[in-house]
Order: sequence, then C-alpha cells, then structure tokens
Amino acid sequence: MVDYEVTVSTGNLLGARTFNSVFIKLVGENGESERTCLMDHNLSFGGGAVCSTVSCPVSIGKLVLIELDKQPLPLFPEDVWFPAKVEVKSPEGDTYNFPIYHWISDSKVHRFREGTALTVFEDNHHLGRYSRQQELKQREQDYRWDVYVEGIPHCIKAENPLSLPCEVRFSFTKTTEFRYTAFTSLTELQLKGLANCKKNWTNIQDISQVFCYKRTDISDYVKEHWKEDDFFGYQYLNGVNPMLIRRCTSLPDHFPVTDGMVFPSGQCSLKDEMKKGNIFLSDYKRLDGLTANTINGKKQYLMAPLVLFHKTPDDKLMPIAIQLKQTPAVDNPIFFPTDSEYDWLMAKIFVRSADFSEHQLNVHLLCTHLLAEVFAVSLLRNVPMVHPLYKLLIPHTRYTLQINNLARLLLISKTGVFTQFAASGGEGMMTILKRSLSSVTYSSLCIPDDIAERGLEAVPNFYYRDDGLKLWDIIHRFVEGVLSFYYKNDAEVQQDSELQKWILDIFKYGFLSQACTGIPQKFTSVAELVKFVTMVIFTGSAQHSAVNSGQYDYGGWMPNTPISLQLPPPTTKGTTSEATMLQTFPDINTTVQGMATLWLLSKDSSDFVPLGHYPEDHFSEKIPCQLIMDFQEELEVLSVAIKVRNQSLDVPYTYLDPMELENSVAI
Repeated sequence: MVDYEVTVSTGNLLGARTFNSVFIKLVGENGESERTCLMDHNLSFGGGAVCSTVSCPVSIGKLVLIELDKQPLPLFPEDVWFPAKVEVKSPEGDTYNFPIYHWISDSKVHRFREGTALTVFEDNHHLGRYSRQQELKQREQDYRWDVYVEGIPHCIKAENPLSLPCEVRFSFTKTTEFRYTAFTSLTELQLKGLANCKKNWTNIQDISQVFCYKRTDISDYVKEHWKEDDFFGYQYLNGVNPMLIRRCTSLPDHFPVTDGMVFPSGQCSLKDEMKKGNIFLSDYKRLDGLTANTINGKKQYLMAPLVLFHKTPDDKLMPIAIQLKQTPAVDNPIFFPTDSEYDWLMAKIFVRSADFSEHQLNVHLLCTHLLAEVFAVSLLRNVPMVHPLYKLLIPHTRYTLQINNLARLLLISKTGVFTQFAASGGEGMMTILKRSLSSVTYSSLCIPDDIAERGLEAVPNFYYRDDGLKLWDIIHRFVEGVLSFYYKNDAEVQQDSELQKWILDIFKYGFLSQACTGIPQKFTSVAELVKFVTMVIFTGSAQHSAVNSGQYDYGGWMPNTPISLQLPPPTTKGTTSEATMLQTFPDINTTVQGMATLWLLSKDSSDFVPLGHYPEDHFSEKIPCQLIMDFQEELEVLSVAIKVRNQSLDVPYTYLDPMELENSVAI
C-alpha cells in the first residue's frame, strides 16, 4: 500500500464550514484511489486545514484531478461548504495543489483539476479533457447572456442577486456594509425631512447641511473653489471625468469663436495658440437633442455644450468660451469669462450638469461597469479554471456581476434613483448609452492610445495620465510575463479554441459585432493577446477607480455637479442672478437623493482587495508566482511615488494609487 497525505482547507468565510461527511477520490494518470471519507476530529470542516490519508494498493502516477462530494450525517441537514484548496503529497514526494474556491451545496460529485495551468491544446489526458468539457457545459447554464436593453452590451441573466451563482455574490461583510451605508444615508435624510422635500433651495449654504458629517478633504476644497475658472479646468484633467477633453487643432464650424471674443486685448490668436498645442475642447455632442427628464412634475434641462480651454503660460487650463447648445443661434449665446458673474457661472453650472450625465452613463457605467461584466461573463462561460487566462483574470471579476445587477435594479430601472432624479434619466438614458457604445473604440479603452489620440501627451499637471500610463506599463509587463510563460509563439494563441471563444463572445455580446470599434474578433499573436488582457485588467481596476472613487469628492457639493437643472439656460446675457441660480438647481429631494447615491458609490467595503493582491492561490508554478510578487513590488514603488507627489499638491490625486484602487469593479 502507498499513502497520499491530503490536506483540505476551508475558506475563511461566514458559513463556509460544513458538518456533512466529506469524501475524496484521487485521479492520476495511471489509475485512481477509492472514494475515501476524510476525517475531521472537530466534526466539521471549518476554518483552517484538515489532514487525512488516502491509501492505494500502488501509485496512481501524476495526479490529474480530484473528486469531492459531501453527504449529510444522520440528524444533520445538508448544508453548504466552501473549500478553498486541497493539497496532496504523493508517496514519490511530489506536492499537488488543487484550487477550489467553490461553494458545494449538494451531494453530487464535483471535479477539480490540479493547479498547473493548462491550455486546451496541452490537456492530453482523457479524464482531464472530459472534466474540462463538463465544467464549461455547467458554466454555460449558470452564466447566461441576457439583453437588458437592445443596443447596449449584454449582461448576465439574473433576476436579483440571490439568483446569481454563489461564487460571484457579495460576501456577508460586503452585503452588510453596503446595506448599512445605504440605509443610514437615507435614514439621515428622512430624519432631516429632506428626502421627500420638493421645494427649491433658497440659500446656497443650506446645501452643506445635507450631509454635514459626510465630508472629505476634497469635497471641502470643492465647496470653497467650485466657482473658480482654474479649478473648473482642473477637473477636466483630474476630476472624475478626464476622458472628454482633447487638444483642439481647428474649431468646429458650429462653434463660431473668434480671436476678439477670447483674446480681447489681442495678446495672442487662436490660430497661433492651436499651433502651440495650447487650445483644448470638450464637446458634449452625445447629449444633443435628448428629451430631458421630468422630476417632481417639472420639466428638466440638459444641454450639449462645447467648452473651449486655453493653457496659460503658468500652466493652468482655463475655460475661455462656452456654448450651451450645439447649433449656433441668436438665443444660444457664447459665454465668456468677461461676462457678468452669474452669466458666466450659470454657463459653467450647465456644463457641469452635462458632465454629470456624460460621466455617469458613458465614462462610468458603460466603459467600466458594463464592459467589465461582459469580460467576466465571457470568461466564466468559455474558460475553465485550469486555463491560465482564468487564473489570471478571475480576481479581476470579483463582485462585478452583483454590483451591476444591483445597478440595474436600484439605479437605472424604471423606479431607480438615476431614472427618477437625473436629468438624463428615463428616455434619454438609453439613448446616451446607445450613442456611447457606437462611439467606443478599442483605442479609447487603452490609455496610451487614448492619450495620444486626444493629443494630451504634453499637458502639464495631468495626474490621471501620468499615473495611468505608469500603471498600464506595470500591468502590461505582468500580463506579458504570465502569458508568455504559457504561450511560446503566436501559433499556440491561434490554436487555443477557448481563448478564441472568449474574445468572440466579447466582440459579439459586448460590442454587438461592430467591427468599427476595432475590438479583435480573434487573437492572432501573443502581443495582441497581451494588450487586450492588459486593457481588461486596467478597465476593471485602474480605470474604474479613476472615474468612480472621486464621485463624492467632486459631487458632494451639489453646485459643482448638479444631477439635474430645472430652468432653461439664459438666452440673453445680463438676465441671471443668484436667485436665478438657486431656482435652476435641482429640488431638495433630487439633490439629496443624488448625493446619497454618490456617497454610497464612493465607499469601499472592509474586504476591499487592492490591485495586484490575490488572496486566492490559483497559480501553482514558480514563475507565475514570482511574477505576481514582482507585480506587487512595482505597484508598491508607484504607490510611494504618488504619495510623495501628492504631498505638494493642493488637491491630491489618489484615485490611481495602487494601494487605493480595487482589483475589480466591486462598487
């Protein structure tokens, strides 16, 4: 007889332990063991490891997989169990690792592969191939595509979070803290009598009393500086939407700005400043012609502005002209800093409100949340656990499917907060999402390409670009190291059918088979694969943090980012005042619902996992494990550099600090 030493580790999660009897069968290249009951002297498989011995008449050779099942004891009900991993030491002295990380709730046999990553063309054992096929067959049932609205990326089919597979749901900690944050925010508003108050604001200082205890250093700074032109321009580089501004080399025909309008003293010309790279444009054309929402029985207003900026000699990005509608007209004046205080301020307020909708629906919801969901669902449907791509990407899908399901239930549904209280809610919301998807390109999702295409390589004080490019390079080196270890040449990429199904599903269900997006329909080289996987990780971690984490910082003071506006913009200059501004701002209940939502979406849970940290051990080989350690070290070095840089800034830019951003779209 030969003995195999088996160590079973149960996950450190609430409800992970089981009181059922656990059985294991070892399957090797030369045979298999008997189904053996694993003994735990504590009568339950709880936190920690349980060691047992499995005996065989002779060695069964190199282990291929294990079979696990659990059976209820007399008088004990069947329960659920979350085994984390199984380690087996063979009589030959070899150690085999089996990553599990799977909830087992029934009495069926579940197969798990040995931890060495295998592409489909390397998987030569007949039982291994069969296990691979059965796993994907089950996954296709568990993770089904659904159409939420025609014309936007498909999503997972699930009525509510409880109908999602257990592995992709929130932890107990995450669920509890998420509910607590939402409940306490709304309760506070109701106790103050604000949540249902449909009156106008009559004093701007009253707005600061909404969440007097929910403040951040940056939200306080925003309150003090929101009217200032240089801070208005700063937000286009380092606020929550750094994705719209681009270098302007020629003015659009429908934006008839002249030198005399923006440089009245004749100190310079638009043509010369454009040549120097000092003129920039933000164009909200996606919002043109939308039907704005009706809130509290009142029609709301949403503009599609054009904003012109000038980089001054002291490296400030200053707004110099604002046109609030796309088509020039007598009743659509162009506003300038030389106009009256409230004419110019009101123009900026309408721009900031438009930016709220552009940011939330295009930059945030579509280009991070919805795309990350597509990447995740395609991975879970097409790529088995033993595949290197699964091992690489599964940590970057954590909580994404549930947070998106909640968004569809609570934010953008017919009764959702965004639908009820945003100017772009309702009919306009889906129009923006459809327009946004039609304008997304592969290059716009890759920060090096996007920065180059927008002509922003040399803009000073652009911390999103500086930190983002460094992060992209670090992620790219890590991904290249891991994937090059498994794919030695382009031919191996081309013949990996699971890999090709993954990208084809993304093209089909995420980008609706639109070839104009530039999204690959297949992978033909290692380099192409590395770039795409880098984009997937960057999108779900860094990019999401950049456009999500600062939402309350910049929107906690509502006048800086109004969720809606309820008077039309001025059609004639000289007709605005502070009273006009207060009447234009959203009603009290609209304001507070928006602020409460931004607070909720900016709060990380205590089980937050920062980029590059992988609590689950999916990789077994030395080289990938070393690459993970190198990845973490590079991220730590960048984090230190960002913290040092931020010490000298009035407004620290922390959203791309690797220690502050999460591995996945989890909030």
